[in-house]
Amino acid sequence: MSIQPLLDALDIQEDAARALTDDLRTQIGELQTRLREAETHLEHLAITRKTVTGLADRLPAVPPDLPEHPDYPRILGVFNDVTGPLRARDVCEALDHELLPKNIEGTRAKLKGLVKLGILTEADAGGFTRKQ
Repeated sequence: MSIQPLLDALDIQEDAARALTDDLRTQIGELQTRLREAETHLEHLAITRKTVTGLADRLPAVPPDLPEHPDYPRILGVFNDVTGPLRARDVCEALDHELLPKNIEGTRAKLKGLVKLGILTEADAGGFTRKQ
């Protein structure tokens, strides 16, 4: 029995294994390059997030749009001049409205609307303050 056919078969398998190994090394190199690029991109995104969140504190807050009624800016002006909570009756007085139930209730409704917009808070039942 001749050993040459066995050696030839081994040569073919070694060549195939070497080609596969070379191909896999090439793929690994390409994957490592892609991994480095993805990691770099991820680092850049993290830096961008940190920068944006750091700058967000410096941006002026955009107040929500007020409803179309002349009392709303005046009501906010009243709250700019006080530190404690105000009741609807107090705001009516500050706006020089007659202290009639309809005026007080209308003012209370406007104050509740400003609470819904996130501009005022209702500190206690009927007491409103500027949101901090």
